[in-house]
Amino acid sequence: MEKTKSVLMAGVGGQGIILASDILSEVMLDAGFDVKKSEIHGMAQRGGSVSSHIRVGKVVYSPTIPKGEADYLICFEKLEMLRWLDFCNADTHVIVNDLEINPPAVNLGEAEYPRELFEETAKKFKNLKLVPASKTAQDLGNIRAANTVMIGVFSKFFDVEESLWLDKILGKLPEKLHGLNRKAFDEGRKLN
Repeated sequence: MEKTKSVLMAGVGGQGIILASDILSEVMLDAGFDVKKSEIHGMAQRGGSVSSHIRVGKVVYSPTIPKGEADYLICFEKLEMLRWLDFCNADTHVIVNDLEINPPAVNLGEAEYPRELFEETAKKFKNLKLVPASKTAQDLGNIRAANTVMIGVFSKFFDVEESLWLDKILGKLPEKLHGLNRKAFDEGRKLN
């Protein structure tokens, strides 16, 4: 990897964004790259926005991604894509879980979920991929494995052995969840 790659992960508290960013960081470290990471938890425990900046390269000096310079925007919920557009450019690979989680204003009836805005904005990205990560995880038996499906999807963008990804995923989870998450990772790789 000649150029430093910048990955921005975003989602809602409880979706496993921090775990996914930890796994990506550890995989890249073990693959021999320098990695810097920064997280924003916000009101994560109350369903608020969570994000993680990960920068990977030969030598990385800063953990934060400058606006307009994300190589990858990985969103675990559709509305999160709209929140982080300032970090994207025309070549950014945008991977979005096809999941809508209503923000509090929508739940209170004060606003509507911005479906049209998402669809119009999505048309502007030539490298946008909408993936059914939550549905795939639900079909496997546990929607909480959606983050592992997403890891499977974005793992295909990096030239790293599949076994290294699985070692890091399974190393972070109790043994009783290994079978489910192995399947979730495999299904995610098929979605890319």
